[in-house]
Amino acid sequence: MLSILFVGDIVGEPGRRAFKALLPLLKQEFEIDCAIANAENAAAGRGITPKLVLELLTSGADVLTLGDHVWDQPDLAPWMQEMKNEDLRVLRPLNYPSGTPGRGSVVISTPKGRIGVISLQGRSFIQPPLENPFLLGREETLRLKTEEDCCAVFVDMHAETTSEKIAMGYYLDGLASALIGTHTHVQTADEIIREGGLAFLTDVGMCGPAESILGRDREAIIRRFCSSMPAKFPVAGWPVRLCGVVVRIDETTGRARSIDRIQRLVDRDGKVI
Repeated sequence: MLSILFVGDIVGEPGRRAFKALLPLLKQEFEIDCAIANAENAAAGRGITPKLVLELLTSGADVLTLGDHVWDQPDLAPWMQEMKNEDLRVLRPLNYPSGTPGRGSVVISTPKGRIGVISLQGRSFIQPPLENPFLLGREETLRLKTEEDCCAVFVDMHAETTSEKIAMGYYLDGLASALIGTHTHVQTADEIIREGGLAFLTDVGMCGPAESILGRDREAIIRRFCSSMPAKFPVAGWPVRLCGVVVRIDETTGRARSIDRIQRLVDRDGKVI
């Protein structure tokens, strides 16, 4: 059985430190074959830099996915442009126009088979508007299974609305092995294995400050709601809650066999509380 760990949006320096501290423990506990994380908020809560990409990959992540904040750090696009595709294990959404720096999918080889990973971004109430993720997502899933001989395809659907993520889950059922939603930073409790064998969760949550509002300082956010005045929203502090999901897939059929949500609360020293 193939075991994939997916960790939700890593938020700022606290989220990065918690992820790096907990990843080896989670890999051992769940006998993980492939570890994936959404890291689009890793740099001070907005975007990611090439240095942080390498830092998180070196810590044990196999693939990093991104989302609507992909270009918030100006040095990422030139770095992606210079890198060869085969060296890139950080994914911008697949449905950016042709010619955009980077790539939207990658294949990871494991002793149990090849895993295709796809990053998609929704189009409802989220900017910038991109190409149709449904059509491109299905096309790429089929390509990874046929041309790349992947035994499993894992999709990160980065979208604002629950309806768009749920619809994509039904649309790719029977093709992809798992579709997990990101972006809203709040873990949902609707994990299920669809009829065609796709493991689905509307949103995996975040790896970020627990006493916060979506990873940001709660007092700053509350003041903004009360005053309606512009304000800065710094990343909050410790403790950090890591939210994730473990999906187990039959590598001979590509069908998911189980999906389990996980949460770990960790202090500044990396100790689980």
